[in-house]
Amino acid sequence: MSLLSLRAVPSAWRFALIGALASLPVTVLVNWLPNSKADIGGGIMIFGAFIAGVIAALRSTDPDAAGFRAGLLGGIVGILTPIVAAVSSTIETTVIASPSPSSIAFFVVFSVVILVLTPLFGLVCGRIGGWVATTVITRWTATPA
Repeated sequence: MSLLSLRAVPSAWRFALIGALASLPVTVLVNWLPNSKADIGGGIMIFGAFIAGVIAALRSTDPDAAGFRAGLLGGIVGILTPIVAAVSSTIETTVIASPSPSSIAFFVVFSVVILVLTPLFGLVCGRIGGWVATTVITRWTATPA
């Protein structure tokens, strides 16, 4: 992917992708804490949206939009993770068990719920990240009276 094609991506999506990638090491570090069960989707939704909000605020872009998109990316990763795990476990075994219709319906309903809620959590975390960045910058640049 060339730098020119990366510039063609809207800034909110670019900051959301950067925040999502930057949140992966943070999620690993949080997962090392005692009694922590951090997963990749949740880490992107919270930490990725926060980082995307910080970057967006520093670049004079809407941190809410970047956080919303990072939350959406976290939801997509959160939905795809069990699908990939199920496919990889069926590849390793010789017996392929097909899921029941009720379990498929359960998965579809809660996937929709996840895709509705994670962007909202991302929006809030992006807004908090933007607020933190704005507050820190204004304190650094403020002149003493």
